[in-house]
Amino acid sequence: MQPYESVFRDTSHLVVEELSRTLDRIDPAQVQAFVDALLAADKVFVVGVGRVLLALQAMTKRFAHLGIAITYVGAITEPAITPKDLLIVGSGSGSSLFPVAIARKAKTVGAKVVHIGSNPQSDMREVADFMVRIPVRTKLYLDDEIDSRQPMTSLFEQSLLLFGDIVAKMIIDERKLDLKGLWQYHANLE
Repeated sequence: MQPYESVFRDTSHLVVEELSRTLDRIDPAQVQAFVDALLAADKVFVVGVGRVLLALQAMTKRFAHLGIAITYVGAITEPAITPKDLLIVGSGSGSSLFPVAIARKAKTVGAKVVHIGSNPQSDMREVADFMVRIPVRTKLYLDDEIDSRQPMTSLFEQSLLLFGDIVAKMIIDERKLDLKGLWQYHANLE
């Protein structure tokens, strides 16, 4: 076996290269639609399952730091969703039962729904107002997906997390927000 230093370096370069290829393939027009919907909403909700939910919760915290009223579905303090609100559904396959059901429920009250995922032909296409496609390898193995040497859907969750941070940085720059001033939104009971 190679020395751990070279194994670590080689593996980290592989992951970073996969992420770079992935982020380069996200359609800027879809990103613009996402930012517009995010900033136009009174409140924003996110829903996902498993590691996707963890990435979405990190995105939720980052957007809250920008003063965006945002929560995740199932939070104990989750308010009611209204027609003035946005639901962000994170699902690579777009067919996970819980997120799809929640999206359908949000549509019945008139909320806008965006799907961040990999499969443009999923169940979510019938529900979502639009999609931000992260075209990475899923369990579906679609022809145009970016292949990954990482386990299962790791590249999707990593890309989702970075996508949220990239969008946050874009909003900071667009609104000329003072980075120091953002600390007012950071938790202080620590």
